[in-house]
Amino acid sequence: MSRTADSGVVIVMAQLDLWVGDVDGNTDRIIEAALRARDEHHADVVVFPELALTAYPPEDLLLRDGMRLRIDRAMQRLREAVTGIHVVVGYPEYTPGCAFNAACVLRDGEQVANYRKHRLPNYSVFDEVRYFRPGDSATVFEVNGLTLGLTICEDIWEPEPSAMAAAAGARVLLNLNASPFHLDKGSERGQVLTARAQESDCPIIYVNAVGGQDELVFDGESLVCDARGRIVYRAPAFEEGLFAVPLDSTGEPQVDAGAVRQPLGPEASVYSALTLAVRDYVNRNGFPGVVLGLSGGIDSALALAIAVDALGPERVEAVMMPSRYTSEISLVDARAEAETLGVAYHEISIEKPFRAMLEVLAPRFEGYDEDLTEENIQARCRGVMLMAISNKTGQMVLTTGNKSEMAVGYATLYGDMVGGFAPLKDVSKLMVYRLARYRNGLSPAIPERVITREPSAELRADQADSDSLPPYEILDALLEALVEQERPVAEVVARGYDEAVVRRVAGLVKRNEYKRRQAPPGVRITRRAFGRDRRYPITSGY
Repeated sequence: MSRTADSGVVIVMAQLDLWVGDVDGNTDRIIEAALRARDEHHADVVVFPELALTAYPPEDLLLRDGMRLRIDRAMQRLREAVTGIHVVVGYPEYTPGCAFNAACVLRDGEQVANYRKHRLPNYSVFDEVRYFRPGDSATVFEVNGLTLGLTICEDIWEPEPSAMAAAAGARVLLNLNASPFHLDKGSERGQVLTARAQESDCPIIYVNAVGGQDELVFDGESLVCDARGRIVYRAPAFEEGLFAVPLDSTGEPQVDAGAVRQPLGPEASVYSALTLAVRDYVNRNGFPGVVLGLSGGIDSALALAIAVDALGPERVEAVMMPSRYTSEISLVDARAEAETLGVAYHEISIEKPFRAMLEVLAPRFEGYDEDLTEENIQARCRGVMLMAISNKTGQMVLTTGNKSEMAVGYATLYGDMVGGFAPLKDVSKLMVYRLARYRNGLSPAIPERVITREPSAELRADQADSDSLPPYEILDALLEALVEQERPVAEVVARGYDEAVVRRVAGLVKRNEYKRRQAPPGVRITRRAFGRDRRYPITSGY
């Protein structure tokens, strides 16, 4: 971007990957970024994301007595360490008896302004009413004769907070965000900013967080919208950075032509989200690397590629654990995947432990026919092996199951569900195929045969997923309707689906809530992910 001679204010959007709870470390990074914004970009204002000092969401860490002390120390450090620039930083403001989700403006050791978030989201993954009280006043401050107004995240999704800031004299709105990613979220944000800018006749500087936090991933993609509602600047998605926005004396953004980056496509954005989430989860929880079971199937192949892209091949181990039912092509394809991606690879047969389990259980199983039990024992043998390797090496186990399987319980507790993190937990089977194609478009990773062959758990002779489930084209459509859209069975049947199939799938989703409660956390990439996004009772007569 270039600054014209009559520019009024230069604002830097600090799109950072901050760490929940690491107040001291976050403060270090905020100070460093503020000084860089001042010295390298000659900025007048630097804006950080929502709750930047604690990162988002801090959840019940906010209730700890020590958190208030750390925030107080952090604010004092900011006052002392940064001069010569306005610093707009999100933080939890503690007052007697309550707290606010707030944004403070500091300049040369003094508090210039303070804003308290009006709209506290209490839906989906958000639970802010548990921790904060809402503010009710507009906050504006002046820089070089230009009046700037403050809003925080959810405030921009409704008209009133922006209107109040404009009525108080704001010519530009600053919006601090910790807005988590899901598919198509970027287009939703653009539509909202356009509406608010046109209503208030104010440009909007929208600063978003970036990075993975347990089940959530933040995509950055900070935006600048002019007063006519046009998106005139878009920061990169899933990347940290300091992005300068010159404003003229009226507050209009003065950006170079071509500054609007094109949004990533759905496969690129999801793959980037999964990779970033795995990287932050593994690194911030102190694991030296990951280990996963490589079956020769598409799910584990995609999980392996994500792990390698997130951590590097030297931090990834793949283990193929064949049984009497494992096909030769699965062995060949698993070896090819590991070799192509350059990871450590081992083959450890489960035949001996499987046979031993059958032998010791034979007296108790006498009189029973062979059934799903024997299939699950195989999966649990593999789970024990992976956890043993994890315990011995310190590597975290990545699970490889997808959302379609998790929805209907096509997974084994204490078997293939064993692990610390589930990158594909919110990824439907059909999206798995799309992501595999996308990843192969970047560089070879997954053998073509793995993508095109019929999926199978290979836990019995001649097994195929279609023996137990509807075709994935039908299953994923039903799950989107029943889970993500939460439509009643009758309505889904009215769309033309077989009633028996719909009722069976709906019943499987309900009955397998207990499994999902025991599953590891995984990355949220849809509007309605299993986990904190969707909270249903295990025991229900509904």
